[in-house]
Amino acid sequence: MRIIEPDDKEQIKENRVYLAPSNYHLIFDQDHRFILSVNEPVNHSRPSIDICFETGAEVYKNRVIGVLLSGANMDGAKGMLKVKKEGGLTIVQSPEDSEIRTMPETCINLFQPDYIFDSSKIISYINNL
Repeated sequence: MRIIEPDDKEQIKENRVYLAPSNYHLIFDQDHRFILSVNEPVNHSRPSIDICFETGAEVYKNRVIGVLLSGANMDGAKGMLKVKKEGGLTIVQSPEDSEIRTMPETCINLFQPDYIFDSSKIISYINNL
């Protein structure tokens, strides 16, 4: 699959992997386009995983799969909770498998994700969906 850093207002297309551009929040809008924002950092992060997950969950509801991996702050946990509340699937990397445990542990302490897998199991699980 192609990996793309989207432009502001770019239409979301199938069979692509989108990567948030450096120093921009990546927001999903109701017209199935990306919005790039330079609003204040969230949890000291821009792009913020929380903003991306929260807006994705609002637009795509139960068709979202949130995957939270290793990281050094709390970003992502609240967004994953929003994915869960909207009926999406939540997958968190096992803290024992993580290079830095903070992000997955914060998420697991906030709520019970659908799955907690090591990184190789995440890959095989997604490939089998």
